[in-house]
Amino acid sequence: MNHDAPPTPTRPGWGQSLYSGAAGVALLHAVRARAGQEDRDALRPWAAAMVKGPIQAAPEACGLYEGAPAVAYVLSFMQTSTAARALTTLDRHLADVTRHGLKQAHARIDRGTLPSLGEYDLISGMTGLGTYHLHRGHKRELRDTLAYLVRLTEPVIIESQPMPGWWTGDSPELRPTPRWPGGHGNFGLAHGIAGPLALLATALRHGHTVSGHTQAITRICEWLDRWRTGTGSHAWWPDLITRDEHRRGALQRPGPRRPSWCYGTPGIARAQQLAGIALGDRDRQRQAEQALAGCLADDKQLAQLTDASVCHGWAGLIQTVSRAAADAVDDQLAGYLPRLHARLDEHLDHSGLPAGAGLMDGTAGIHLVRFADPVDTTPAVPWDQCLLLRG
Repeated sequence: MNHDAPPTPTRPGWGQSLYSGAAGVALLHAVRARAGQEDRDALRPWAAAMVKGPIQAAPEACGLYEGAPAVAYVLSFMQTSTAARALTTLDRHLADVTRHGLKQAHARIDRGTLPSLGEYDLISGMTGLGTYHLHRGHKRELRDTLAYLVRLTEPVIIESQPMPGWWTGDSPELRPTPRWPGGHGNFGLAHGIAGPLALLATALRHGHTVSGHTQAITRICEWLDRWRTGTGSHAWWPDLITRDEHRRGALQRPGPRRPSWCYGTPGIARAQQLAGIALGDRDRQRQAEQALAGCLADDKQLAQLTDASVCHGWAGLIQTVSRAAADAVDDQLAGYLPRLHARLDEHLDHSGLPAGAGLMDGTAGIHLVRFADPVDTTPAVPWDQCLLLRG
């Protein structure tokens, strides 16, 4: 899609979607303008499309990637007085949204029932809102969200069996279905427990702590250790496990899945690297980096990447490796980056850009990843806080 063309809405809520709509494209142009790489004329039509209609701030209908949080995240990269005024208003609404979500979540925990993925995940749940508050420096809202995530990690008893507190009754499609009896345990950065781990670790790294903080990080890490297959450069994690696999204590599906940001070993490894750094656990940090390096050296894993996007494809893998390389104990991960950029270029030469313009599934995210220097692992503008990669 031509980013210079006037944006055309494609579905309800498209303007306020950071994932696949105008907000994601506005973020691209805001970052470029902030870095001095283009003027603000390119941003204006996308920003206008983003705020054209009433901004969705109903607690049940917005998350980091949709509605008011998505719009506010993009506005935070626009250095204008208009954006600053709008942010002041939106932040008041988002404080209310956060309080409402936390009240609902704590009441659910008090009842002893399982969460939905949308309660706690990065894309639409409390981890996403906590990520926004960390980005904006909202200490009270961040503190309250971290306290909830600590409670989320406490084990629960379901049908006389101890289960992790983040086990969900949902299917991977984010709703209960008979095809997933007993729900599942989700490992991914986008929808699973790697998201809360990354937020807890990043907050701790920056001095934001709550009671039980390090214990919560440790509980998650121990669960990831329990379900890791292999060691060193041969380590990998499943994207999810079924209730039957949890009951048996063994995976029933062979081999690592697609090495993506959203669900694969790269995102899970980055979350554990951040945990190791935050805890001062050099062994865990090194193990996570070795697992990521092993993934990058495995052609069978890389062959499962079939698109260029940030969420599922080459761009997301590159951004994950870039951030991990910047924190790594050695330069092994950084050494893979030129090759990964070349693989992305090869894919684009062969298949072209995606049809959509969005951040996560379209061209905006790819352009943001390619905007960075293939060797310099630190983006000039830290746009990827929304991916929980920044650390």
